[in-house]
Amino acid sequence: MVTDDILMFRKIKKMQKFFGLHVTGKLDYSTLSIMKKPRCGMPDIANYHLFPGEPKWPKNTLTYRVTKYTPAMSKIEVDRAIDMGLKAWSDAAPLNFVKINQGEADIMISFESGDHGDSYPFDGPRGTLAHAFAPGEGLGGDTHFDNAEIWTSGANGFNLFTVAAHEFGHALGLGHSSDSSALMYPTYKYQHPIGFRLPKDDVKGIQALYGNKNSGQEKSALPPPPKPDHCDPNMSFDAVTVLGNELLFFKERSFWRRQAQLVSTRPNPIASSFPQLMSNVDAAYEVAEKGTAYFFKGPHYWTTRGLQMLGPPQFIYDYGFPSTVQKIDAAVHLKNNKKTLFFVGEDFYSYDEANQVMEKDYPKSIDDEFSG
Repeated sequence: MVTDDILMFRKIKKMQKFFGLHVTGKLDYSTLSIMKKPRCGMPDIANYHLFPGEPKWPKNTLTYRVTKYTPAMSKIEVDRAIDMGLKAWSDAAPLNFVKINQGEADIMISFESGDHGDSYPFDGPRGTLAHAFAPGEGLGGDTHFDNAEIWTSGANGFNLFTVAAHEFGHALGLGHSSDSSALMYPTYKYQHPIGFRLPKDDVKGIQALYGNKNSGQEKSALPPPPKPDHCDPNMSFDAVTVLGNELLFFKERSFWRRQAQLVSTRPNPIASSFPQLMSNVDAAYEVAEKGTAYFFKGPHYWTTRGLQMLGPPQFIYDYGFPSTVQKIDAAVHLKNNKKTLFFVGEDFYSYDEANQVMEKDYPKSIDDEFSG
């Protein structure tokens, strides 16, 4: 019969081996230090990269919904951190995440306190920060954050993006990694969300489940976008918009991301980041205070947060356009007076973003108001 002391000795050795510590089987200083670090609530030892049985979602488009927010951050900040956390994985694998605001989503997200009904109670400040369930029915994919923590969008407290991105790895089917440079390493290590790219170990793990970003049948069938001639004096763009700290330029099936710190850009297929749009964006604009952007194509528009689409397309007539308007040529958001100007043919409309109504006495002539 194996005694409790022998079982404990074996468990400690296994833990020390996982974390790359000197394997002694004893609770020495380095082992205790690791045990006391803030961490994810999922177990370390079972399978380092994938959950036993390798569960995964049988589809590549997943819905998500935030049902309970934390008072420590604004809803916009929480939504932005969640979106960027999901994007870290969709950048590396053929996955697409769609936010819904009601009903049951594949990934239900909430901030909870203590015993919250899933048999994994939270322990208050520090300790366990969050946990998520492997893909499946019911609780499968659901992600919970300890509401007792000080959540932030910066380096103080616990950065929500950092923890959310880690937990979404579990929600997609990844276990913990013993690679200390990996996002799926079990202890907390702040990651700056802007420009974040998954470390190699995490990329290997997610691609083992869902394949390479470009391996999907739908995307592999798309020919590469034509490379435009930058010296062409007639070169023009279909649409331009700010998105966060970037400037996005759209042209046919390509788009460019221009950051202030970069001196050059390169084209990306629109379908790689905006699969619903595919090509030929007519107009786009961002309302920074809402954290949302809007993309127009024909009689439809899409709402996004970051590079994540929020639900299915809507009709432009929701804005109050007459049925004679079939498409938008350009859109410009005026931040100071919270108005958005829509240009259609030789006319333009003014939309009141605060009251969400089209202003009266429009459309007006572009020539009359913008001479030349």
